[in-house]
Amino acid sequence: MSGVFAAIYSGLAWIGSIVDPLCGPIGVFRWFASGTLFACGDTGWGDEIAYGFLVTASLAIATLPVGLVIGFFIALAKQSEERSLRLAGNIYTTIFRGLPELLTLFIVYYGLQILVQQFLATLGYEGPIEINAFVAGMIALGVVFSAYCSEVLLSAFKAIPQGQYEAGDALGFHRGQTMRLIVLPQLIRIALPGLGNLWMALLKDTALVSVVGLPDILRQTGIAARVTKQAFQFFGVACILFLILAMISSVLFSALERSTKRAEMGR
Repeated sequence: MSGVFAAIYSGLAWIGSIVDPLCGPIGVFRWFASGTLFACGDTGWGDEIAYGFLVTASLAIATLPVGLVIGFFIALAKQSEERSLRLAGNIYTTIFRGLPELLTLFIVYYGLQILVQQFLATLGYEGPIEINAFVAGMIALGVVFSAYCSEVLLSAFKAIPQGQYEAGDALGFHRGQTMRLIVLPQLIRIALPGLGNLWMALLKDTALVSVVGLPDILRQTGIAARVTKQAFQFFGVACILFLILAMISSVLFSALERSTKRAEMGR
């Protein structure tokens, strides 16, 4: 089994090296930064920065569905007729919207280690436990993103007329069908601009994971800046990479908005 996972990892690493926009076969650093501090290979920092770019993008992409799913259910809870569900949803959003993201990351990263350590101690295991920084970052950013996401989705839910639910009942749909076929398409269209803004904030918040040792863009460029004493160059490249991610995201969300509008007009 370990051989299978090793083969899968090797395959993904090979694919990543091919499509790497910085140090891949057609990468920017490989073609235009040869002989500089950003060269790929042992002569420069290109490989390290390219890996940080991959980690940052992967963390944001992995966090997005986690935050969306949790946020969706929190939004449902906050508009529920059950008072306890509304109270739980409001407490959740108040906590994670009120705490600084960095503090949430510390609580998740160090708190999970303590909880797991104590749990395993009850089972007789006394060895050291260390939580993966990527997983901790994904959980911490996911719960913060979900708290804001739930507010966007809740506003979108309120913008959908009650008659849409009644139309589903009239057609003989059960609640799940009404939600999937009638409500969700409208919900996505209404919430998409707000979710796009939250995604941009999530991209920036990924830089926080550098403080727990995850080799993202900011950590890799920071190490390079300290070693080479060329802080302006490396942090300038970090700015450019984050702006590239933001511009790509802006184009994708604009395309999604146009697509949802065309689909709505086609109805």
